[in-house]
Amino acid sequence: MPFEKLLVIRCLRPDRITTALDNFIRKTLPRGDDFVDCDQTFGFNEILLSAYGDSTTMTPIYFILSPGSNPVRDVEELAKSVGQDPKKMLHTVALGQGQDVVANNKLDIGHKEGHWVMLQNVHLMPGFLIELEKRLETFAIEGSNPNFRLFLSSDPSNAIPIGLLEKSIKLTNEPPQGLRANMKRAITFFGREEFDDKDAKIKQIIFGLCYFHSVMCERRKFGTKGWNRFYPFSMGDLRDSSIVLQNYMDGNAGSGKIPWDDLKYIFGEIMYGGHIVDDWDRRLCASYLDNLMCPSLLDEAEMFPFIEGKNITFKSPTALSHEKYIEYIETELPPETPLAFAMHPNAEIDFRTTQCNNLFRLLTEL
Repeated sequence: MPFEKLLVIRCLRPDRITTALDNFIRKTLPRGDDFVDCDQTFGFNEILLSAYGDSTTMTPIYFILSPGSNPVRDVEELAKSVGQDPKKMLHTVALGQGQDVVANNKLDIGHKEGHWVMLQNVHLMPGFLIELEKRLETFAIEGSNPNFRLFLSSDPSNAIPIGLLEKSIKLTNEPPQGLRANMKRAITFFGREEFDDKDAKIKQIIFGLCYFHSVMCERRKFGTKGWNRFYPFSMGDLRDSSIVLQNYMDGNAGSGKIPWDDLKYIFGEIMYGGHIVDDWDRRLCASYLDNLMCPSLLDEAEMFPFIEGKNITFKSPTALSHEKYIEYIETELPPETPLAFAMHPNAEIDFRTTQCNNLFRLLTEL
């Protein structure tokens, strides 16, 4: 029986129980794949736009913050996409001592005139949130301007009133688990039309950049085997790197040359390197870029480092459309393995055992 097999694996190989559970769900539940695989066909901006469609004047959108996320920029982009001018219609208030008066003033303006209000770091003032909950009930009785929207952001906290959480649409923008899911998320970060309009060389370099970003994020799961310190790499690093890439390529359009050394320095020392404080970690980051940001990237280069003779490969494709890149990642990227990070297969035993312990601790609490 499949469940009895799980019991044996739990006893003999606890580091493999999460993989076994994935397989159990896929085979046992109808459409089990949908419960295991994250849907990476939509970028966060598209998901936010969908959430906005479900929101009302009395249903706030609540961002649960993760390292490196910046929901203010996402809300500004959302405002532009629905025809709002964020400079005129969006009021942002970072909560802290004395800011409750400012926040209440902005809420009154938004409620009456149909503006958007974004309150950041609301976990810093839990007492204000009780007042905010009552104020929203008052707005519901009085009737707000139909364009009014409230956005909230906070770190995970036990101090948030349950009633406020229940009436809110909750979103977070954490990186998914697995190299494949991270790469699909990175590619979908670029809009289809925007991506397909780019030059073929820029598409190939962005694909290499997406792989680099995914590796930088995924190595964190290995603990000190992956990085000596924990670094908050985020989609903002990928976004800014792609902007710099586009500017450099536009500036060198006449010569046709790609400034590989400049790109490696900007990506490795400024954009991603700006987070890195350990010399060995900086050296690791530079080594990845030396392997990726070179002319062979445009000619089906091997992207996995030190993989010769190990019967596993992942090569950079020729320039494809946005949809074809997603399909390529789905079909050609090998199953999860530490070999993709130039590590020994045993490197994952430690973090998978920790995953198992956390999972069963949560099950016991439930």
